[in-house]
Amino acid sequence: MTSSIRRAELRRVWLSALHQLALADGDFSEGERRTLADHLAATLPNAELDWEGLPPVQDRDLAGAFAQDPTLAEQFLRSAVVVSLADGHLSDKELALLHHWADLLGCDQSALKGLQPCEAPTSALNLHPLEPLKHWLDALDPSDQAVAGFIVSLIPAQCPFERDIVLFGHKLVHIPPMCKLNPLYDQLVGLRFRCLSRLPQDEQLRISRRDCGA
Repeated sequence: MTSSIRRAELRRVWLSALHQLALADGDFSEGERRTLADHLAATLPNAELDWEGLPPVQDRDLAGAFAQDPTLAEQFLRSAVVVSLADGHLSDKELALLHHWADLLGCDQSALKGLQPCEAPTSALNLHPLEPLKHWLDALDPSDQAVAGFIVSLIPAQCPFERDIVLFGHKLVHIPPMCKLNPLYDQLVGLRFRCLSRLPQDEQLRISRRDCGA
C-alpha cells in the first residue's frame, strides 16, 4: 500500500470513528447531523468525503489502522476524548466506547480515569483529579486537516457549559456551568485554536467571521 493510499485510509477510519462517537449517545438528530456535515463540507471543501454518510467503523479496521503505531493510536484516542467532551456532556455510551477503543488499541487508560458520565451521582463527581487528563489533551495537535476541521466544527467557539436565557432583549435567567467537565474548557478552547491554525488561511478567516456572527 502506497503512502498516499495509507494516509487516505487512516483518515477515513479516523473520521468514521469520530463521527460514530458523536452519534453514540443518540443525542444527535438528523437535522444536527446534516448541519455538522454541512459545516465540515464548508470547512474542508476538498476533503472528498461523504461527511453525512460516514459509516460506523469496524474494530478490525480501527485495529488495522492504529494498533501497530502506539503514538498514532494515542493521538486518535485523545481526539476521540475531545469529541466526547465537545458538547459539555459525557454519556455512559460514549465513555464505554472510549474504553473499548483504548483496550482494542492497547492504549494507556490512566488519563481516562478522570472521566465520569454526567449522569453520575453528585458524590461521584470529584473522585478523580483531572490534571493528568488536562495535560494529556494539551498534547493533542492534529496535523491532518480533515481531523483538525472535524474538531473545529464540533467544539463551539463560546462556552457550551453556561448560557443566558434572553426574551425580547431581557435576560430572564443565567444557567451556571453545571457539568463536571467544565474544568476542561480551557483545554477544548486551546485545542480548537490549534486545529484552526492547521486549516488554510481563507478557511480560518471564514470560520472566524462565522464565530463572530459576521
